[in-house]
Amino acid sequence: MRPSKRAADELRAITLERGVSRSAEGSCLIRCGETQVLCTASLEERLPPWLRGAGRGWVTAEYGMLPRATSERTRREAKSGQTGRTQEIQRLIGRSLRAVVDLPALGERQITIDCDVLSADGGTRTAAITGGWVALRDCVNWMMARDMLARDPIRDHVAAISCGIYEGVPVLDLDYPEDQAASTDANFVMTGSGGIVEIQGTAEEAPFSQDEFIALLDLARGGIGRLVELQSLAVA
Repeated sequence: MRPSKRAADELRAITLERGVSRSAEGSCLIRCGETQVLCTASLEERLPPWLRGAGRGWVTAEYGMLPRATSERTRREAKSGQTGRTQEIQRLIGRSLRAVVDLPALGERQITIDCDVLSADGGTRTAAITGGWVALRDCVNWMMARDMLARDPIRDHVAAISCGIYEGVPVLDLDYPEDQAASTDANFVMTGSGGIVEIQGTAEEAPFSQDEFIALLDLARGGIGRLVELQSLAVA
């Protein structure tokens, strides 16, 4: 039995709330059980210097945890400097979102997705990707309503979920107690059409087998399919 009493293929309770930021061009508050991430999308009519004149736009991301997102206070990274973990996560979010965006269709503009973790109970990076897509979709809709784009640059959904082997059983959507105790944990990023964007998998104890990996992949496909349905409902 999982600590949360969920079935092996059961997601936590998930909500996607749009329009939570008055100022941002797009925003979404995603709740996955006790994990909460505020995602905002900000449009800028400029690009990084290395992209100027390239005839295409850019989508990037920043990620951070509020000091009391966890059980003990963590120092603000604005004071202590970004950790390697933070840099790795925000690069993952940016790569994941760019995988479904036609960058030339954006024009020479940049959209920054800020992902701020309000409460952490496992799966913050996967929640940030899933909620970040909704914020990006809202931002693009805002642009299209103002005739700023000749065509829709978003080609597909993208969402992410964690899976792991907990007490010998492959399970979906790890919360913190499971993540801490799992012998294997993995993060899957996939598109709405089923394409794989990225997989991060680690054996914490003994190496895992190909059959176990396939079981995790099957769980991830089912979970991401349900997340894409929730995204579609949120932006309808």
